[in-house]
Amino acid sequence: MKRVLVLNYEFPPLGGGAGNATYYLLKEFAKYPDLEIDLVTSSVDTFRVEKFAGNITIHFLNIGKRGNLHYQTNQKLLMYSWKSYWYSKKLMEEKEYDLCHAFFGIPCGYVAMMLRLPYIVSLRGSDVPFYNKRFYWLDKLVFKRLSRKIWCSAQAVVANSQKLKKLALESAPKQSMSIIPNGVDTEQFKPLPNGVLHKPLRLISTGRLIERKGYRYLIEAISEMKDVELSLVGDGNLRQQLEELAKILSVKVKFLGSKRREEIVSLLQSADVFILPSLNEGMSNSILEAMACGLPIIATDTGGSSELIQGNGVIVAKADADTLRKAIVQLQSDPSLVGTMGRRSRELAEKMDWLLMSESYKKTYELA
Repeated sequence: MKRVLVLNYEFPPLGGGAGNATYYLLKEFAKYPDLEIDLVTSSVDTFRVEKFAGNITIHFLNIGKRGNLHYQTNQKLLMYSWKSYWYSKKLMEEKEYDLCHAFFGIPCGYVAMMLRLPYIVSLRGSDVPFYNKRFYWLDKLVFKRLSRKIWCSAQAVVANSQKLKKLALESAPKQSMSIIPNGVDTEQFKPLPNGVLHKPLRLISTGRLIERKGYRYLIEAISEMKDVELSLVGDGNLRQQLEELAKILSVKVKFLGSKRREEIVSLLQSADVFILPSLNEGMSNSILEAMACGLPIIATDTGGSSELIQGNGVIVAKADADTLRKAIVQLQSDPSLVGTMGRRSRELAEKMDWLLMSESYKKTYELA
């Protein structure tokens, strides 16, 4: 029996891709009788302990979360770090853990290092120095040096895409690092049997309404286009600003807010093209889910997004409404291309099941 303490301040409904990945990883780990998992994460309300499966327990710490569930302030990250450290110390008095798995080098990797357990670190994006300009000065003055220390002390460091690994190695060129990409639930996310191309063309994107996702360029891109409509699924601190931009440009955009997983499946199935105009990205769960639903992808040349496009979509420049518009027009004018790329998306998605991710992590656990 391998006992693993997992640290991640994100877990649905709180957070984004890392929380989603942790959820699906735990679903797969529930099938392994030789694993016992305790996840220490953040609550959106009060402290509680829940049984996720017979071998998996989730400990939700109250960090005083208020407002946007998908945006964590520095204060809340510090609160989670403090509380998770002391709570994990208490768990360690009750159980003897073999390993700690930290999602995010900072803050969770730092907590794992301070716990003095053998640990592995999963790099997700913003925890890599100079990935997110929000943390530029913290990265430059503190986090770059701290990240090197955390990674160097880990049993293993795992990035979720080739480009994220490349960025991480700029801060620590000698660091050993592997890649375990995100997966997708191809049973839940799947195309409708007889999908049809709609008019107007239905564009969709799922993600947080934050600056890093680049949605203002997408709204600008369709401002001069006819016969297209855009649905944005998600919420964030830029929602009001984006709604105002759409109104000013007279663009037809449906701001649908956050949706449950089942609703997202239905929305993807009823769309024609998926677009993610991110300025920076790790390995996008949103793109993978759209691919599994048989949608062609338009994505910017950043992070793991570009690694997912292999004959199933179009890669465009970041922060460029004109190239986004050209890509949309290309698909709009060629319905057969939409179908061909959509089928290719599904083929690629079927090779990226969460089972493969869980097997890779389990092997990492055994070697750590």
